[in-house]
Amino acid sequence: MTSPSVVVKIGTTSVTDAHGGVAQDVLDAVAVDVVALRHEGWSVVVVTSGAITAGWADVGEGRARPTDSTTLQAVSAVGQPLLMDAWRRAFSLHGASVGQVLLAPLDFSHRGQYLHARSTLQALDALNVVAIVNENDAVADEEIRFGDNDRLAALVANLVTASHLVLLTDTQGLLTADPRLDPSATLIDVVTSIDASLESVAGRSRSGVGSGGMASKVAAARMATWSGVTTVIAPAHEPSPLVRALSGAHDFGTTFEPRAERLSARKAWIAFAVASAGILRINQGALQALEHHGRSLLRVGVESFSGEFFEGDAVEIHGPQGEVVAKGLVRVNAESFLEGDDVAVHRDDLVLLRRP
Repeated sequence: MTSPSVVVKIGTTSVTDAHGGVAQDVLDAVAVDVVALRHEGWSVVVVTSGAITAGWADVGEGRARPTDSTTLQAVSAVGQPLLMDAWRRAFSLHGASVGQVLLAPLDFSHRGQYLHARSTLQALDALNVVAIVNENDAVADEEIRFGDNDRLAALVANLVTASHLVLLTDTQGLLTADPRLDPSATLIDVVTSIDASLESVAGRSRSGVGSGGMASKVAAARMATWSGVTTVIAPAHEPSPLVRALSGAHDFGTTFEPRAERLSARKAWIAFAVASAGILRINQGALQALEHHGRSLLRVGVESFSGEFFEGDAVEIHGPQGEVVAKGLVRVNAESFLEGDDVAVHRDDLVLLRRP
């Protein structure tokens, strides 16, 4: 997509009202911002949550929300067209068209499918159509799914090589503490790097309707900033939330600055989009070779391995203390690992996941 470009994600508690129905006024406000940005030359992709909540509001008849995955998947099939109709109405007020794109983790795990998904989003942009993306909840395998749309939005930002990711939510941004527990909590306006101490201040979702929370947003910001994407967590219910989030003002939301060493699109795909099929545990010498000399991982440096992986699968690489230090595409099968290629993971297929 042409630069500048932004992926904007809006969460369940923002797109639905107190009764679970679609909050049309919020969608209308986001549409106003998207149209304004497009007139300024921005490419915009919208990632939306809310299908299950909207669907249950329509068919639940006041009953308690179900918890079993089969019913929730069926309910999402009810809610998705309701959600898309609301987005269509929001954009039609401005003469803009929308297109639905439902994605599943396999669309990111397989490189060919990944490129097909990118082509579809690029084609929609070329047609001047706003892509509305959601996970394909109705048929998603419970064990193979994104888990929350924050991660999906970060993956989409990488997919379309966006310059910005905006996560609109029901809070001001990332705070120094949970305001429900600590009234003195204040907004963190700029984050230059994400470390364990920052991740510890991010709480879990307590709304009961969304699958994410601040922890998932910080995790998504980490994924995006490693791909060179500026990320903003901002309040959805403020006036012009998307435009203000992109204005660069430090008094609106929390801005996560991108890493200076931007991962290539392919390496970001390896690091964040492909599920790991196994683990390689390496010795100190191999760790030094990877982190300080930019070498490939040789079989001799692998102390042990686990998982049923095949050539080309992604594997996590753990250091001597059990910490995750890298991820890469393995060149040997698990069943023949000891007799395979001397190079277990080539440096061109390897991403370091910590600073040495």
